[in-house]
Amino acid sequence: MTHPNAELVTRFYEAFSKRDGDAMAAAYAPDATFSDPVFPALRGAEVGGMWRMLCKRGTDLVITFRDVRGDDRSGSAHWEATYSFSATGRRVHNVVEASFEFEGGRIKRHVDDFAFYRWSRMALGPAGLLLGWTPLLKKKVQSQARAALDSFMQKNAPAP
Repeated sequence: MTHPNAELVTRFYEAFSKRDGDAMAAAYAPDATFSDPVFPALRGAEVGGMWRMLCKRGTDLVITFRDVRGDDRSGSAHWEATYSFSATGRRVHNVVEASFEFEGGRIKRHVDDFAFYRWSRMALGPAGLLLGWTPLLKKKVQSQARAALDSFMQKNAPAP
């Protein structure tokens, strides 16, 4: 029998594969945190906003996942995304290891780990090859991603 938190992670990635950002956002606790090399410190509504944005923009997004694990406190999964990076149109195949902490049947903390330099070479081409290993390029990508998320959330805020 599969643990309920492993089932939660499976449903999360099934929703991602269908580009259902609302279902992904619903998997998180209201005060959840998320981090990865591009979005290093998201909290609360920002987490769901990021997934909604990525699902909406990822018109050719293909997600696969495996090795889902979950117990009362923590979990993990391996997932891969293939898509065209919106800023350059370049094809990306990102390989990600995810770790989770759970609370009350929802995701409380989510950390995705992937090789930023590998990602930047695919997503940014020559600039990623030459500068993808530098903190300067990483900070620039993080800043642009943050600005895109802020804009998306402002334009897609629920009506009062």
